Amino acid sequence: MKDEIVDVTIIGGGPTGLFSTFYAGMRQMSVRLIDSLPELGGQLMELYPDKYIYDVGGFPKILAKDLVSNLVSQAQYAEPELHLGETVQSYEREDDHFILKTDKGEYLTRTILITAGVGAFQPRKIGLDNEADFEGTSLQYAVRDLEKFRDKDVVVLGGGDSALDWSLMLQELAKSVTLVHRRNRFTAHETSVQQVMDSPIDVKTSLNVTEIKGENGQIDELVLTAKDGTEEVLKADQLIVNFGNISSLGPLKEWGLELEKNSIKVNPHMETNIPGIFAAGDITTFEGKVKLIATGFGEAPVAISYAKSSYDPKSRVQPKHSTSVFKQD
Repeated sequence: MKDEIVDVTIIGGGPTGLFSTFYAGMRQMSVRLIDSLPELGGQLMELYPDKYIYDVGGFPKILAKDLVSNLVSQAQYAEPELHLGETVQSYEREDDHFILKTDKGEYLTRTILITAGVGAFQPRKIGLDNEADFEGTSLQYAVRDLEKFRDKDVVVLGGGDSALDWSLMLQELAKSVTLVHRRNRFTAHETSVQQVMDSPIDVKTSLNVTEIKGENGQIDELVLTAKDGTEEVLKADQLIVNFGNISSLGPLKEWGLELEKNSIKVNPHMETNIPGIFAAGDITTFEGKVKLIATGFGEAPVAISYAKSSYDPKSRVQPKHSTSVFKQD
């Protein structure tokens, strides 16, 4: 067990966790950051490092990996104690602090902030018998290297923001891009839908992929089937499946946290039903919740400020402005 008690241990190294780390440094708190992944950035780095993010203030558009790089640099201000590739398991309350247990050790902390995004996740698959035969070669659930799709006939499955964003990005280097959605309406932002409709992307709706044809890991054709049973054969070199992820809170489910579906309920202070344990970002739910990176950035200072006041009642919940903290060059 590490004997040093930190002010806050942040569970989750995605955008909200990284900004929370920085902000804890702003409040002169000592920080420990733990993430089960081997690198910081959460889903942004694990699933789509080369995808543009459009809904972060101050950036008309920014690559996910560049946003993460900026956040990591910013978080260094707090001089956090980093633990990557380490999974949090349980906790115990002892006097004025927690003993946090992971698969690699035990740590002492005054407060806990959970910023674990959607928790542990795995991609939602098509469900075909031979799907695994093509995974990683010509069938992808995440795009980590755009060059893999250059001059290829690419088919993208899905109707959400990621599917449409990838379709728009890939049309610039792929031979062709076809977007296939099982419904006739998309769930993506309206502007993205309009951009796709105005582009050369071939859009096919109300169709499901019911068969993958190919050999040695290489897809040759896809069979698309409508509700009435009619079929269409589509040539494809690469298939990207964007059906979202199946997420799980893992060991956090056993903590006694008040949950709603797969999210942690928090009050206006971003505090859970367990005193001293806070949560922020996509893992939380409350009335009016909107799950965006920008929302997590707003929740982080609230969680950190109230976490500080929970063990230091004399501290101000309303902090100084950053212009008062940093010296001007």
